[in-house]
Amino acid sequence: MTLALATPLRLPARRLASFGWATTIAGVICLLVALTALLAPWIAPHDPTAVDPLNAYAPFSAAHPLGTDDLGRDLLSRLIAGSRTSLAGPLVVIVLSGATGTAIAVAAAWIGGWFDAAVSRVLDILFAFPGLVLAITVTAVFGAGFLAPVVALSLAYVPIIARVMRAAALRERSLPYVEALRVQGFSGWHICRRHLLPNLAPLLVVQAAISFGYAMIDLASISFLGLGLQPPAADWGLMIANGQPSILAGFPQQSIAAAVAVVITVVAFTVVAERMASR
Repeated sequence: MTLALATPLRLPARRLASFGWATTIAGVICLLVALTALLAPWIAPHDPTAVDPLNAYAPFSAAHPLGTDDLGRDLLSRLIAGSRTSLAGPLVVIVLSGATGTAIAVAAAWIGGWFDAAVSRVLDILFAFPGLVLAITVTAVFGAGFLAPVVALSLAYVPIIARVMRAAALRERSLPYVEALRVQGFSGWHICRRHLLPNLAPLLVVQAAISFGYAMIDLASISFLGLGLQPPAADWGLMIANGQPSILAGFPQQSIAAAVAVVITVVAFTVVAERMASR
């Protein structure tokens, strides 16, 4: 009886251990950050944009666990509110670039010939151009904000995802079941939609997870340069930039809090993605 009771209780621990404790901790962090972003309007203790000059640079306290910034705004509330844009931006980048890159890759692999060669050359050219430089250029032309950097980075990430997916699509297309489906009279559209894409989906998820952290760093860098969201919006990259002058005044908590949030989130997503890729 003791063994029968003990075995089910040990199963969750064994399953967690099979993933590795680092991956488990990283997964919990990713889940907590995602829940924080979803529930930000309800769990933030204060209005993240409320200004209180008389309470500027307030120290850590029960009312302000992370203190306040130079305008008296609660840093914890701004950190929580900033998680929404800091996660939404990379998510949109990955969705747009993943969908576009996969469509281009599957089309090139299936059509082949001169079309595949032309797509490969274009992807090589785009891949050689730094994505962050492209995003900064587009943002400088079309203006700062949320949309321009996200669209520019989406275009920059298309060749990264397309090259990986094209190689996988070429391998998948050469498998016997594809030729069997063609012999049975199924169209290329049907084969790609019902067979190739579902078989490529796991690789796409892994590639998207790996690229998510890079996209977050790139968008945070753009916000730090003042080309992303503008004050008084709460964004982690913007918070790092806004807190820079306060560092010399002896109040580095705004920049440190936002930077730590970016680093922990990026590392957590990267650890989970690497674990997914190794399985």
